[in-house]
Amino acid sequence: MAKISKKRKVAEAKIDKTKVYSLKEASTLVKDITTAKFDASVDLHIRLGVDPKKADQQVRGTVTLPHGTGKTKRVLVLCTPDKEADARNAGADYVGLDEFITKIEGGWTDVDVIVATPSVMPKIGKLGKILGPRNLMPNPKTGTVTNDVAAAVNEVKGGKIAFKVDKAGIVHASIGRISFAPEKIADNSNEFINAIIKLKPSAAKGIYVKGVSMASSMSPGITIDTKAFHN
Repeated sequence: MAKISKKRKVAEAKIDKTKVYSLKEASTLVKDITTAKFDASVDLHIRLGVDPKKADQQVRGTVTLPHGTGKTKRVLVLCTPDKEADARNAGADYVGLDEFITKIEGGWTDVDVIVATPSVMPKIGKLGKILGPRNLMPNPKTGTVTNDVAAAVNEVKGGKIAFKVDKAGIVHASIGRISFAPEKIADNSNEFINAIIKLKPSAAKGIYVKGVSMASSMSPGITIDTKAFHN
């Protein structure tokens, strides 16, 4: 069994395990229990009452966080030459097509988001086995397959994140940094949770949001009261 550090013990002692916290309380507490010397991410983990194995109970979408993620995302735009200038002017970190397809085939995936135009998707399809497991495959549902590459890049740089329920029925997302004020952490969390609630599949029965936990990269989880959200 791994030994628990003194800092971890102190952090866990500040959490009342018998209590469920409001979003406001959790957003303040997560800063108090984080001892990392770097600007750790603040993550939400939401357990849903869905069966991800069924196509009609998939939960997937995007949301633009009001205060951004606190992280500068690296964006690759795969497009034809006529769209390259638009992508670069919007702030894309990498722009091109064939040379990047070759790099990705060789194992390069040093980006956070990939945007592509519809016309190049046939070429990108073969990269699915590499990009799919890393959630990097461009998809019309997340706005990353579009002819308006400038708008897509601006959205990503401005705090737009994509999310998808995993095989265990849980949605994970980074909604900010520990340096954010508690109010900004709460605002971003509320926006993210409400986005998931709006995507409740009609086939999902019973309680939809079963559990919400907040934690930083270096902290124990804080259980959030789900009764505050429409379920």
